[in-house]
Amino acid sequence: MKRRYLVNFDTRKLPERQTDCLIIGGGVAGLFTAWHAARAGAKVIMITKHELTESNSQKAQGGIAAALAADDSPQLHFQDTLTAGAGLCDEEAVQILVNEGREQVKLLLKLGVEFDHDQNGLSMTREGCHSRRRVLHAHGDATGAEIVRALHQQVRADRNIEILESRYAVDLLVEDQCCYGALVLNQVTGQYEVFRSHAVVLATGGAGQLYRHTTNPGVATADGIALAYRAGAEIMDAEFIQFHPTALALANAPSFLISEAVRGEGGLLLDHKGRRFMPEYHELAELAPRDVVARAIHREMVNAASDQVYLDLSPIGRHHIEKRFPNITATCAHYGLDIAKQPIPVAPAAHYMMGGVKINLLGETSIERLYCCGEASCSGVHGANRLASNSLLEGLVFGARIARQIAASGQLPLEQTIHWQQEHLPVLAFADGLELRVKIQQVMSDQVGLTRTAAGLTAAADFFADQSRIKRYAAVHTTQMEVFNMLEAGSLICSAATMRTESRGGHFRLDYPEPVLSWQKHILQKC
Repeated sequence: MKRRYLVNFDTRKLPERQTDCLIIGGGVAGLFTAWHAARAGAKVIMITKHELTESNSQKAQGGIAAALAADDSPQLHFQDTLTAGAGLCDEEAVQILVNEGREQVKLLLKLGVEFDHDQNGLSMTREGCHSRRRVLHAHGDATGAEIVRALHQQVRADRNIEILESRYAVDLLVEDQCCYGALVLNQVTGQYEVFRSHAVVLATGGAGQLYRHTTNPGVATADGIALAYRAGAEIMDAEFIQFHPTALALANAPSFLISEAVRGEGGLLLDHKGRRFMPEYHELAELAPRDVVARAIHREMVNAASDQVYLDLSPIGRHHIEKRFPNITATCAHYGLDIAKQPIPVAPAAHYMMGGVKINLLGETSIERLYCCGEASCSGVHGANRLASNSLLEGLVFGARIARQIAASGQLPLEQTIHWQQEHLPVLAFADGLELRVKIQQVMSDQVGLTRTAAGLTAAADFFADQSRIKRYAAVHTTQMEVFNMLEAGSLICSAATMRTESRGGHFRLDYPEPVLSWQKHILQKC
């Protein structure tokens, strides 16, 4: 059963706001789009589901990649991105990323981002599948938080930008494949609001909460992908989910990210007997592409009937560990680990969705006046597996491109005569959706996770088909809406994974363990 809207509403009965540019989401992609759009003269409203500081960007540790070193070049960065992407990268998009990305990173410096320096200038590290040390970092392992801090400062100081927190984007308001705004729930007042806008930008982040173990914050419930799909936008490459190889694996701790940069600085992966195993799986060993390392760890865990392997930082040395990774050091110490002496128990965790709302090189979706950037989008720039530290860069590059395109489009008319409504669905009975949320995470982790099979995908598809009965009901609060969106996105991922009868990048099937040349193509899904 298909459904168009999550809730019962009538726009004629709701308060309205108007703006030039409505941005949904407050991570780096949304912030940078807002800043550029405002500088071009647009009036911007940015809405966030919770506080502006709660996003995947805020949690990004390792850094942001840019070919700034004397021994580096955009062409080398381009080639490394293609290598990681396992044959599915859009090469034009990657050229844009690596060339324009350098200039956007230089702009961050002008905006006050305090990247770390050493005696040679900007301090850069090397991460998995990078051929050069090109990853800039801040405060050791708090790069995302530092970039977000600087952009927050710029955005909050701009009179053309209004930030509205605790606003949940329920659905897009679309007529004849043209987006005119969004239906939004004010979570403070409980009132639905209508935002009409010349342009709408989705920057809602990823889908990590679909899985039992994830490095993502609680807000990453695939909202943008689900509401874009319901509105008729195309979704591309949904099957490709990146599992970060090394998340903290302690029974009493969350899946805290242990940055790729730890391995870039010399950290080694060990099995339960203390044996180093990555050289057996790939010539780059610990610096192999993330999908390779994650699957190797998974295999070692299965072979040992264990819930973790170990990341040994002792080769790095205490002084450098504490200077380079203060956040990781402090977090592990909180759980009783002295990481200069004790190896860190780690396991793969859902980290990043390569697929998302299909966009072109200008950030435009298949719906007129609807744009998308950051993790919610899919331009093909990451292919089947994202290169480490390219995600923040993508948010900058395509956020800036979207702002330029909105400015170039001029003031499109705001449609005042169109109204939208859905008033006849019965209200959903379950209290908050927590039990169903846990079940979704169980199904996705067990059947549509790091490894997949036809039998598991069929079981997952049956689960999603059975749960489709709740589409007959209207949601009444955000926890229910999140569950609806998680069901929508989970079904899309499962369906695409079932169709792709091969293994490539972040999609690995035990029954089809090799890549197939005829599958060097994208899967598109549309409601």
